[in-house]
Amino acid sequence: MSHLVSLLSAKISSPAMALPTAGGDGEFHAPGLTDFFPPAIFGEGTFYEFNRVMMIRVIATIVLCGLFILATRNLKLIPTRGQSVLELAVGFVRNNISVEVLGEKNGRKWAPLITLIFFAVLAMNITGIVPGLNLAGSSVVGFPAVMAIIALVAFIVAGVQAQGGLQYLKTTLFPPGVPWPIYFLLTPVEFLSAFILRPATLTIRLLANMMSGHLLLGLCFAATQFLLVNATWSMKPLGIGTFAISFAFVLFEIFVAALQAYIFALLTSVYISLSVEAH
Repeated sequence: MSHLVSLLSAKISSPAMALPTAGGDGEFHAPGLTDFFPPAIFGEGTFYEFNRVMMIRVIATIVLCGLFILATRNLKLIPTRGQSVLELAVGFVRNNISVEVLGEKNGRKWAPLITLIFFAVLAMNITGIVPGLNLAGSSVVGFPAVMAIIALVAFIVAGVQAQGGLQYLKTTLFPPGVPWPIYFLLTPVEFLSAFILRPATLTIRLLANMMSGHLLLGLCFAATQFLLVNATWSMKPLGIGTFAISFAFVLFEIFVAALQAYIFALLTSVYISLSVEAH
């Protein structure tokens, strides 16, 4: 046990556990793709390999669940401040995403899933600007892909429940009002669009935004440290400018984290709506 604790401490304190910065050799080291593939904390080379990205995801999950438990453990008719904030957030997702897109009946039916998707994506995104974590849990493809698969299963299940299996496939792959020879070209396109491209675009959109955000912040803060610590005195004032830019990008990344969670939940609702509407 003591060996595991010492190993974990060594991994956390290693350079790979922080944003890329100027090196001790006085040269500038820009962030790169290696940031998204950190060394294993334990289980290296096995199916159970646990690295910094997995640690961030576990922390984000625990914090998210803890916030919901704390806000709902003692619900009152006159809500407390924490309960009010949670109700506003959940109400926004239910009313402005789920019900707005799916209508009252289907919106309330699918609101729990849409809410789960929104807050899970938001929690993983926001870790990219949390000091000490500095990397979004959604910036490695595993999490975006899992959420996209959940969305895929959701809109297929919604379509089957609303129309029946055969009718759902018919309306999805064979749109009415088209001359039958066109189906030889149209049906494969509809299949790719509905069952391949939808989850793929959900995955790539979220992944690309979170990766680029980390690289942008890493570059700004690395430049700030390099200019303030390693650069000549004539260049040090530039570090103040890069720090101001870094702070602005942190605020921008908070906006992007929330926006991507909103878009992911909104598109999932749209895909469910397309599945339940026979026309």
